[in-house]
Amino acid sequence: MRKRKPKKRILNPDPRYGDSLVTQFVNNMMWEGKKSTSYGIFYDAMDRIENKTSENPHETWKKALDNVMPAVEVRSKRIGGATFQIPTEIRPARRLSIGIKWLIRFSRARSGKGMAEKLAAEIMAASKGEGAAVKKREDTHRMAEANRAFAHFRA
Repeated sequence: MRKRKPKKRILNPDPRYGDSLVTQFVNNMMWEGKKSTSYGIFYDAMDRIENKTSENPHETWKKALDNVMPAVEVRSKRIGGATFQIPTEIRPARRLSIGIKWLIRFSRARSGKGMAEKLAAEIMAASKGEGAAVKKREDTHRMAEANRAFAHFRA
């Protein structure tokens, strides 16, 4: 067990929207330390969303993230020789990071040309409550609901 919790790192807000949440998203999307490339992809995706929907792309992105973040998940726990899937609430910081990771993961898995286009498509789908990332959240919730009988095993 750890002696103390690690300090929470404070992220600088991004240049365009002044939002540290965008910075966190870009950091998660980044590969091999190429942050400027990652920012380029994100802002390109934002521009594409603005051109297609003529709405505020930052708001669309936030709404998409809200639609993707799960509230409950199942955790495996071994009790008396059997492994149970126990539904547990997710703390806010973890909800956010899972939502970000899913949005990026399912954007990468999409068909299309270029990451910016795929990200824009996934964000627009998620903001409408559809797309692979939202489906993943619904599946997770369904799984937790199905295993509600084991909720009393919560540690």
